[in-house]
Amino acid sequence: MKAMWCVTVAALLSSSAVYAEISTGERDRVQKAAEVVMALRDAPDKGIPDELWSKANCVVVLPGVKKAAFGVGGEFGKGVMSCRTAAGWSAPVFMEMAKGSFGFQIGGQEADLVLLVMNRQGIDKMLKDKVTLGADASVSAGPVGRTGAAATDARLNAQILSYSRSRGLFAGIDVSGGTLRPDKSANENAYGAAMAPFDVVNSATVTAPAQTRVFVNALGTNVRATTGQR
Repeated sequence: MKAMWCVTVAALLSSSAVYAEISTGERDRVQKAAEVVMALRDAPDKGIPDELWSKANCVVVLPGVKKAAFGVGGEFGKGVMSCRTAAGWSAPVFMEMAKGSFGFQIGGQEADLVLLVMNRQGIDKMLKDKVTLGADASVSAGPVGRTGAAATDARLNAQILSYSRSRGLFAGIDVSGGTLRPDKSANENAYGAAMAPFDVVNSATVTAPAQTRVFVNALGTNVRATTGQR
């Protein structure tokens, strides 16, 4: 009994250490991503069509992507991704994206980006390494509006549909050429170095850290209570 108690205490201390390592910036990233999702879902006739949302396999949200982040053109942003599972939405993976320069179609120097992954082709490669949008995975500016007509647009042949929000307005945006990959350090902080991003979204035994629940809840499901699994 004493040995079992020691093991239990050690596990709890280990779990606390892992979650304590999630930085303020990472928690802020998750919170802002959740706010983008809520705004998107609450935008009647001006958001992502419900039919598309219901068919998306994964959702990537990169809040506050800035222009000229590299000093000479280009954009860079960090966010989170979650994928549908039989039980709801997976624990989120921290992601980052960089590219040359696409320009925000609805103005402004900063915008929130939302990517709907309509099938799982390319997801495995993205989680193990990276994908270049438009090359490794087809991408198109997504249609805006709640009507069924928008969901039958020819652009929906794309594997990924992309949206931006600037000054409160959503619009489709072309992010071809962007490089999307897991944020290695952030994922290690959240799940431990031994847990690969691929396993986070594909394993039914991985639970979302407490600080990431707000994003998964925003996607439309209740998060299981975290058990300290790494």
